[in-house]
Amino acid sequence: MYAIAGVSGHTGSVAATTLLAQGKQVRVIVRDAAKGAEWKSKGAEVAIADVDDEATLAKAFAGTDGVFVLLPPNLGASDPLGEQARRTKNITNAALTAKVPHLVLLSSLGAHLPSGTGPIAGLGRAEKEFAAAKIPFTAVRAAFFQENWGMSFGALAQNILPTFTPKALRFPQVATADIGRTVAAALVEGPHGARTIIELSGPRDYSTEDAAAAVSAILGKTILAVDAPLDALVATFTGMGVAEPVAKLYLEMYTSLAAGHLKAESGHRAINGKVELADTLRALLAK
Repeated sequence: MYAIAGVSGHTGSVAATTLLAQGKQVRVIVRDAAKGAEWKSKGAEVAIADVDDEATLAKAFAGTDGVFVLLPPNLGASDPLGEQARRTKNITNAALTAKVPHLVLLSSLGAHLPSGTGPIAGLGRAEKEFAAAKIPFTAVRAAFFQENWGMSFGALAQNILPTFTPKALRFPQVATADIGRTVAAALVEGPHGARTIIELSGPRDYSTEDAAAAVSAILGKTILAVDAPLDALVATFTGMGVAEPVAKLYLEMYTSLAAGHLKAESGHRAINGKVELADTLRALLAK
């Protein structure tokens, strides 16, 4: 039995679907029963739990061979890193109570870096806390989500694709479908010792110019990649409803990304996903 959190999102959904297709027993973790109805019809067991409630998490984790967890983003958080720390503590205590034999964490490229990573810092802390608690775990350090480009699609009406990174800069990007499949495989494989790190990226690195060219081909019109100044990031994000403390963390992360500091840590297993950026963009635009 494998317990999967985040099935309302892309990664958890793909992980659960992949395991069910393999004939594995799956328990999906949702916050309310309505969200679990569809999964129950697919043959999954449903557990009602919340990452902010240690007791319900422990019940959801009990009796499993492995559990997939993530730290869900809260764009309205007034203390985002503090919230991540509390949620990490809940997951850690619940895993210890339930005697979980293997945790798989959705982590991030750059989680090993000591500073300058913005919201990724909370994932680095989670890796350290699981290790300190002696919980066998696998951290899937995913690169920039290809689906994140959808947040810039509002500018397509002006025939531009804006970016807070240098438009010609190529950096690792991976589709959530590849992340979900990697998570499912890690759960089935089980732990490889006390700590396993998977550095996960896409088939190749891509730039904003690459993304704009792909969108141009899909839409049949010219879309230009346009550099947006980093000092406009906080105002842009808060204008979209993101809390200022969260926006400031993203500014820190994008500053490191633009400078080329967010890179994989050497010495770990590296996996390249199969989904090309153009295929992800085509699916996003179809919606």
